[in-house]
Amino acid sequence: MNDIECSRAGCRASARWRVIWRNPRIHTADRRKIWVACDDHVAYLREFVAARDFPVSVERLVVDTSEAGGS
Repeated sequence: MNDIECSRAGCRASARWRVIWRNPRIHTADRRKIWVACDDHVAYLREFVAARDFPVSVERLVVDTSEAGGS
């Protein structure tokens, strides 16, 4: 699996999702913030952002393993 940990406070599970969001009051339209989430916390993090009426989307986290010391 990957070694990227979930962004949820206290969670050490492997992240499998990207929660992409922005605060329109302080971020320009081309600026995005990204949190990563495990399966257990992806809905929580998405809802946390959506409850503030921030634009949010969720995508599968793709980890590039081509640079991971292959032979």
